[in-house]
Amino acid sequence: MHWVLSEPLSVEDLTVAIADLPASLQGTKLVQLSDFHYDGRRLSEEILEQAIAASNEAEPDLVLLTGDYVTDDPFPIRQLVLRLKHLQSRAGIYAILGNHDICYPNSKAEITTALTSIGIHVLWNEVAYPLGQGLPVVGLADYWSREFKITSVLSQLDAKTPRLVLSHNPDTAELLKKWRGDLQLSGHTHGGQIRIPGIGPVVPLYKKLRRNVPKSVRRWVPCLQKELAKVVRHWEWAQGLHHVGKNQMYVNRGLGTYFPGRLFCPPEVTVITLEKLSDGESAYATNALSKFVEEGYSLKATTNGN
Repeated sequence: MHWVLSEPLSVEDLTVAIADLPASLQGTKLVQLSDFHYDGRRLSEEILEQAIAASNEAEPDLVLLTGDYVTDDPFPIRQLVLRLKHLQSRAGIYAILGNHDICYPNSKAEITTALTSIGIHVLWNEVAYPLGQGLPVVGLADYWSREFKITSVLSQLDAKTPRLVLSHNPDTAELLKKWRGDLQLSGHTHGGQIRIPGIGPVVPLYKKLRRNVPKSVRRWVPCLQKELAKVVRHWEWAQGLHHVGKNQMYVNRGLGTYFPGRLFCPPEVTVITLEKLSDGESAYATNALSKFVEEGYSLKATTNGN
């Protein structure tokens, strides 16, 4: 039973410029889905069905899933894959795992097996080439796992080769600054879930709020719980397109929702069209949309739902 307040699904549509992108990949369309938290409470069947339909409607070349398919117990993955098997993509579907996918000793293996059973390629510190040698897809282990590695994975690639990097936790962008990361795709934050227009997510304000809120009230408001401040360090990267050093990162708000729900932070399907960065052109100028997305706006966003 879905019991938390969500908002209508939002389809975010943007174009991202990639340096050295092969001419054959100009116009390549990616769809990103993230943070399902499929457990019967945090994601409605209606929103999930809409998300899959929106992804298929985009007719993507590649679908990328960036983690947290379940919340704790991995058992619901068996039902989730019955829905995800309807996703369509020309070059396949590639996935990484999030911190919630490795909670139990058997979680990683069970979730990987379930996703693989429907043809989804799960990357754990691996490099894949669904779009050819000119644009590899790097899938990193979850940041909070003991197996999170960057050097041994990215050192496999020539520095001249553009790449997509899948990393569930956006905080990893700080570490990836030492490497080439043309477009990192992350999730994890749910966009903060509750956002104040023009200011951003409420979570970073929790310290000031906690001092003035009775303990009896705090337990009902996730953003006032101390442990949630540890979700990420960089709440300024909670959603949208960002430039981190010379790299670019897009953070998806996810589909699942924690209590008490979402406010000014709708669940999201992201459709990204890749274009080649012209010689001498700056990604900062080319991707002018980023500043709007970072602040919670989208020039091309459409909203689906009742």
